[in-house]
Amino acid sequence: MATQEMSREALQKLYKRVLVVVSISQMFGGAGLAAGISVGALLVQQMTGDSSISGVPTALFTLGSAVTAYTVGKISQKYGRRIGLSAGFFVGGIGALGVIFAAILNNLILLFIALFVYGAGTATNLQARYAGTDLATKEQRAKAISTTMVMTTFGAVAGPNLISTMGNVAESLHMPALAGPFILSMFAYLLAGLTLFLMLRPDPLQIAKQLEQNQSSSQAMVMDSSQAQRKDGIIVGATVMILTQVVMVAIMTMTPIHMTHHGHNLTSIGLVIGFHVGFMYFPSLITGVLVDKFGRTVMIIGAAITLVSAGLLAAYAPTDSLLLLIIALALLGLGWNFGLISGTALIVDHTTIAERAKVQGTIDVFIAISGAAAGLLSGLIVAKTSYGLLSISGALISLTLLLLVGWIMKRR
Repeated sequence: MATQEMSREALQKLYKRVLVVVSISQMFGGAGLAAGISVGALLVQQMTGDSSISGVPTALFTLGSAVTAYTVGKISQKYGRRIGLSAGFFVGGIGALGVIFAAILNNLILLFIALFVYGAGTATNLQARYAGTDLATKEQRAKAISTTMVMTTFGAVAGPNLISTMGNVAESLHMPALAGPFILSMFAYLLAGLTLFLMLRPDPLQIAKQLEQNQSSSQAMVMDSSQAQRKDGIIVGATVMILTQVVMVAIMTMTPIHMTHHGHNLTSIGLVIGFHVGFMYFPSLITGVLVDKFGRTVMIIGAAITLVSAGLLAAYAPTDSLLLLIIALALLGLGWNFGLISGTALIVDHTTIAERAKVQGTIDVFIAISGAAAGLLSGLIVAKTSYGLLSISGALISLTLLLLVGWIMKRR
């Protein structure tokens, strides 16, 4: 009994250490993610002078993240989180370097290729949220997810607000100003990868596998639900994350373009995106507690209401009102946060260690592809109609989450 108690204590100690290491990497990863997404659309618009394809950058690095999500998931399942996640961040750093060269050379083809590779950092940043759950109990899962995500806030908020500063740095190095944020992204992703590669020892997923293998048949982990319920849980979790990703990416991508068309400068754009990304991650600690306490379904409803509010406010806010745009994009980030954490918790609840990383990677592929499509279509929609119509469409898509909740209740 004493040995079992010590074993549990050691396991909890390791669980907490994993959260610390992953959280440190997330701070760097957040900076790399947020700095790039703030100016990617502006960089393409500057090169081409055509706003109708300004959604292409988001589509490309989101598509790149789809490929990486699947690859990181497979590598992690076979070799552990440390190898899979660090490799993903390193590739993202190489992509950011490619964007810098593309901006210097004013080469659109190189830019598109580099943005695709840069997407690896986005996928890895999201995949890292699962690492904290490998050694967590069921009652700790949502909080574990949220703990790693909330640490992303520090880098994610700093990144967009350093746009002007990094622009000045780029110009001092005789580079285009819009290359500056990608200099930050490059170093941030490389530091995130180094942190995981050097410090994530022992590997949490490998330890979890060993623990499951060492259990006797009488102690083996038994899923809380039947096979059919497991399948339903995975479908619901994936659908929630896909829908919230579509709405968030579409509106977020076009907000900098919308603001530029109405006279807002880079500092204002950085401020709005900074609040948006901050609310994507900073509320996570509270969200995790709420998901564990009130359940996944309640928080899905919360995600739907919040995203609908964000879409309507973005659509009808006066174009010169920086405050209302900040509130709208903050709500957009918060709704995404609710959906991602509740959906992720559902996936962890309904998968075993033996399949978890691979399933997680596969689902993140669909999330990324959906985001890529949303980013690409958002530019076409705004070019043909308006930012307001795009935002209203996002609100209508968010309402389908309530239909999903009704389906869950009926299945139960």
